[in-house]
Amino acid sequence: MRDKADYARKGIARGRSCVALQYAGGILLVAPNPSSALHKISEIYDRIGFAAVGRYNEYENLRKAGVTYADITGYQFDRHDVTARGIANWYAQTLGTIFTESPKPFEVEIVVAEVGVSPSDDQIYRITFDGSVTDEPGFVAFGGQADQVSAALKERYSDDMSLSEAFAAALSALSAPGNNGERTEFAAAQLEVAILDRARDHRTFRRIRAARLEELLAEARPAPTDEPAADESSAESSGSAPSGSAPSGSVPGSSTPPSSSGPSSPSSPSDTEPPTGPAPGGSDRGTGLDGGSPL
Repeated sequence: MRDKADYARKGIARGRSCVALQYAGGILLVAPNPSSALHKISEIYDRIGFAAVGRYNEYENLRKAGVTYADITGYQFDRHDVTARGIANWYAQTLGTIFTESPKPFEVEIVVAEVGVSPSDDQIYRITFDGSVTDEPGFVAFGGQADQVSAALKERYSDDMSLSEAFAAALSALSAPGNNGERTEFAAAQLEVAILDRARDHRTFRRIRAARLEELLAEARPAPTDEPAADESSAESSGSAPSGSAPSGSVPGSSTPPSSSGPSSPSSPSDTEPPTGPAPGGSDRGTGLDGGSPL
């Protein structure tokens, strides 16, 4: 039994950690995943989400079995009888039986989350390879270097966070420096993000992709420090004269004073007409978004 447990732990540790945490509008699920077809995060039932780390074929079989269990339970009884606690207990029995009776244990770690009407009704359950179940209030990090990610997430997590704040906390925890001391930077194509939206009436599961994910990434990362220099260069390129410019009629850099022999006619209309073009400090750049409405 000890050998099987060590085998399963080593297999799960080779994966990348995932994070599930509460925020004011529901539950956020974030997983590093470069694949757009093989999902780590999925929907189980109306208000219930599923996330897993480990061998894909093993937790995909568990996901499908969980969907079947939830559908049959909702059909035989009532849709409100399908809960995250019931699905988590069913997963625990299944994984516990496989661990004790099968020569090879499943190398998986699962989280089942359910969003409630209020934050106090939210449920997050973590199920390990041997069938152990733990209730995780607030947040949970699982798979990979879960202890390290959980410690980093604990420093930034707080109650009633907005979606942007929750995503920034999850991204910071997942990007925390590893054993080699290097911090991991994720692009939008390397992340799988989904939420259980409390405001939705029926099916609350929603994936965050494309422009909305890019927007969350931009909000989570610190702003660049060279903005003042960019503003100055924009002001210079707009055609406005600086406050300390030479008076009209004098040539910059020349020691010859302007002629005082009487009023002289302007050499060109541009000497007397007001400057044209964009206002000082203006910019013709767009919003910076690639297009597409937020999901």
